[in-house]
Amino acid sequence: ALDQGRLHHAYLLSGTRGVGKTTIARILAKSLNCEQGISSHPCGVCDTCREIDQGNFVDLLEIDAASRTKVEDTRELLDNVQYRPARGRFKVYLIDEVHMLSRHSFNALLKTLEEPPPYVKFLLATTDPQKLPITILSRCLQFHLKSLDQTQIAKQLEWVLDQEGQPFEPRALLALAKAADGSMRDALSLTDQALAHGNGSVRLESVLAMLGTLDHRHLHQLLEAILRQDAPATMAKITEIATLGPDFDQLHAELEGLLHRIAMAQLLPASVQEQG
Repeated sequence: ALDQGRLHHAYLLSGTRGVGKTTIARILAKSLNCEQGISSHPCGVCDTCREIDQGNFVDLLEIDAASRTKVEDTRELLDNVQYRPARGRFKVYLIDEVHMLSRHSFNALLKTLEEPPPYVKFLLATTDPQKLPITILSRCLQFHLKSLDQTQIAKQLEWVLDQEGQPFEPRALLALAKAADGSMRDALSLTDQALAHGNGSVRLESVLAMLGTLDHRHLHQLLEAILRQDAPATMAKITEIATLGPDFDQLHAELEGLLHRIAMAQLLPASVQEQG
């Protein structure tokens, strides 16, 4: 659509935390204002692109709706809509967590969305689109960003660490990806912690200790003892696990997950094969 010049005046990006809503919104702002022209692939090297990356482009106004919920804040912001962009092709308003705005703030925003100036674009981001009034939703192009799966996150972490020249173990990246629960931002934060914890490398043993999780062999051995109804072996394994200082809530969740996978393997073997 960008390459063909089909531009909308308002875009809504929704999805869980850390899936890239704000990042995509900034890329879209670069696409609209890149000095090489409107494109789905902004150059990334012109002054405009670099200033957007650095967060100091004058015609990109980023607002955290969670901290500016009052109607007075919204009206003050929208009062400047009438003025043309100072440098860029478009003046872009990026409103994060837009669902946090008050009802009166939504009403003020709606008036501008109904008849926006041709040089203004709105990029709205939210983790809870159901809280937005239908009148706002109907005036936006909506895009829902899905959570990343563990393989996608692990591959991205592998690329980042390769670029940085940091050593890693593939299984450690999978453990980090699982802990991130679909959030790339959380995965990157956990990787930073893992590098600090592992003295510049990402190793499975270090990552598991940092996360308070266990190697799966401990879970398998515990479950085997339970299935044998071997109380002494079960208590001995629990005592051994306790010395490792795990997060017991996480341990409980992982044990539930293991039992779920076993049940699926018994009832629907094909589904387990599809998951690898």
